[in-house]
Amino acid sequence: MPDQEQHGAVYVIHGERVRSLDDFYREIGEAINGPGGYFGRNLDALWDCLRGGFGTPDEGGYTIRWLNAEQSRRALGYEETIRQLERRLQRSHPSWHAVNQAKLADAKRHEGPTVFDWIVDLLREAEEFGVTLELC
Repeated sequence: MPDQEQHGAVYVIHGERVRSLDDFYREIGEAINGPGGYFGRNLDALWDCLRGGFGTPDEGGYTIRWLNAEQSRRALGYEETIRQLERRLQRSHPSWHAVNQAKLADAKRHEGPTVFDWIVDLLREAEEFGVTLELC
């Protein structure tokens, strides 16, 4: 559940608990909505939830404080990125296969964004909704 600070709620992600993308979704869900809390299970759902109304304030902004972010960065690196892109390839529409295969090839060469980068980029884009990201 959130801490309160001068500029709204603060939701704390415990980065040492994040060893996969699924762990991240669980961790942010529990940070915002308490034990067993839900906050999306894919990046599109996470984006929708960040906008407010799924446990976060609709107005006034809030902070996501990601403790031990460097530990999460390592866990959500290329190995997890490869795993996620392989899953995406299995589930995606055939029209997306070439794009996903290219991203997978990059990840196997340890090039391009990682899962950690995907999440951080999304959280930073959410600044337009009043979300502040603190990587600690």
